[in-house]
Amino acid sequence: MAVAEADIAFALDLLSDLGDLTSRKMFGGMCLYQEGVVFALLSSDGTLYLKAKGGMATELAASGEQFHNMPYWSFPMSALDDPQEACTLARRTLATLN
Repeated sequence: MAVAEADIAFALDLLSDLGDLTSRKMFGGMCLYQEGVVFALLSSDGTLYLKAKGGMATELAASGEQFHNMPYWSFPMSALDDPQEACTLARRTLATLN
């Protein structure tokens, strides 16, 4: 099952305030990059995940589901309706990856 174009458009629109994002489809889903750093994953079922380490990973794990055994956790439901919250979480996540 491949990721739907509508789900891709939603994710890119939700995170558009992050600036220049790039994406790459892979394994039926899609990875999102900012300045060459993978920070999010869109699964084939349309679930959007953030990649995180340390305390940010712990915080996301408390409110979301992990993508298999990978360091990705689903966005909180509230962030999916609020681009500002989603971008704040993404920026915090990016800070753990650099």
